[in-house]
Amino acid sequence: MPFAAAESSDRPAPAPRMEGFVQLCGGASWASRLSDLAARTQDSSLLSRAAQHRHALELTLARLADPASASRTSLAEQRIAGFAQEAVRLAASLPPGPRARLRERLLAGLTGDATLIPVFHLLRTAAGLRAQGFQVRFAGLADGLPQDLLVQRDGVEAEVACETVSAEEGRQVNRGDWFALVDAINPELQTWLAAHPGRYLLKVTLPEGLAGADQAAELQGRISTLLAEEKRQDICAQAVLKLDPLVLAGAQAADRLPARLRAAFGPEAHLAVTATAGSVFVMAARAGRENEIANAVARRAALAAEARLSGQRPGILAIFIEDLERAEWRGLRDSLELEGVIRRFLTTPAARPVVAVSCTTRFEMLGATPPDAVAEGELRFRNPAHPAARLAALAPAVLSSM
Repeated sequence: MPFAAAESSDRPAPAPRMEGFVQLCGGASWASRLSDLAARTQDSSLLSRAAQHRHALELTLARLADPASASRTSLAEQRIAGFAQEAVRLAASLPPGPRARLRERLLAGLTGDATLIPVFHLLRTAAGLRAQGFQVRFAGLADGLPQDLLVQRDGVEAEVACETVSAEEGRQVNRGDWFALVDAINPELQTWLAAHPGRYLLKVTLPEGLAGADQAAELQGRISTLLAEEKRQDICAQAVLKLDPLVLAGAQAADRLPARLRAAFGPEAHLAVTATAGSVFVMAARAGRENEIANAVARRAALAAEARLSGQRPGILAIFIEDLERAEWRGLRDSLELEGVIRRFLTTPAARPVVAVSCTTRFEMLGATPPDAVAEGELRFRNPAHPAARLAALAPAVLSSM
């Protein structure tokens, strides 16, 4: 599933050459990964579509590397190709040992549920710092240091640690478990709808959230029992189920239903729609507590500051927040929730070596425009208590962006 163009005004460009990147990954490893992804994304299930979204970077690279399918590319695809070509250039500049470390990172990103996002985040961070006038050394690869980059500008050095944190670490309802539940129960819902025509809404409240296959299986069993016994409500400590007629203004048309549901239940709700022969069954699930994505970012920042920054130079934490939806990213910014959490982190002892924290997402990486993306390409928060916070040499990389 290729990435969509960043803007409607993108002009398609000729497909770039990708042979060098495939060779860097290793032809056999690349082919094995594509075979694995093809098996995981071949059907129309929610889990398959989730895999397409998570691994869109690799799937796009595969399309670009295939002359039969890549003729013209969007701006977002050009950006992806540019990072892949930068990886090839970086590998060519490294001696054998560091080059092997880079290849190990690439191969790690081509394994299981991992992605290439961490490597591309590293490459993008380095490119951004060079554009700000810094000299950049890939110290993690070249010297085996815990820091990814050592940067210098006007005689002042700083350390940069690049981290990738999944929004799933802060969600109360695990999306993978939710998708697996919906995929598993969907055939049963279709059968039930055929026998009970109409429009239904099943509200699912999960006081402690949803995490793990066992909990998902138990919830599926409760939903099945509720339907089989034709009950309207089921309450237990793990879940509260309430089945009502679906009454939602302006949602009679099928194409309007997803947007109306999202507007009604908010960005944190997990929604699923089963439709057959004019009947509709909607499941809307929410946890008993709000998501804590910002707190997950702060927790990762604290761990990285302790483990990856030496304290001998000003430290910059460059954090990529993965698996975010557009509405979630906007909400974290508009509510100032992320800013508040990061600024509180910067007042803690763990943040003493940190002069700044930056946060970015796929939307910035792929050139999306506001409000989907941050105009400057990242959110930055300076630590005013750090001795180097006001050094002019570091200003481009540490000045707060909001």
